[in-house]
Amino acid sequence: MQSIIRQAQRTRAVPSMRQRPMVIGRSLGAPLRTLVTKGYTSDHETVTFDDETGLGTVTITDYAQKSLGDVVFVELPSVGTEVSQGDVIGAVESVKAASDIYAPVSGVIEEINQALADQPGLINKDPEQRGWLCKVKLTKTAEVEELLSEERYRASIESDN
Repeated sequence: MQSIIRQAQRTRAVPSMRQRPMVIGRSLGAPLRTLVTKGYTSDHETVTFDDETGLGTVTITDYAQKSLGDVVFVELPSVGTEVSQGDVIGAVESVKAASDIYAPVSGVIEEINQALADQPGLINKDPEQRGWLCKVKLTKTAEVEELLSEERYRASIESDN
């Protein structure tokens, strides 16, 4: 078996420069990736900010969804709504309780997660990915830096327990 693998490695052709795939949208001297920053609030929301797009994706934390229990309804803001950091932008209702959602940053709501209207349980299954709430075009990007880091957030929830 090893001789077949060695033979395949020796006979594999190395593509010439013309055959190699070109990376579209990348020029010499351009950054290879964008800076993505994630911040947490003491109210258990997060925002993941992509400096290339200027958008922040707002979610609730895994800790928050576990505390709420089975989510049965999600109220989200309207696209185009201007929000300030700390504003109530919606609510999450579960079989145990209802909880307001606060804007972790200031900006304009660019998109909402339409899937949550039919599948609010996505928040329980995957709160920080498929269960995202809305996307905000930030007007004050410095606010992201003022939020808690993951380590500080984890320390704060451990001290509360």
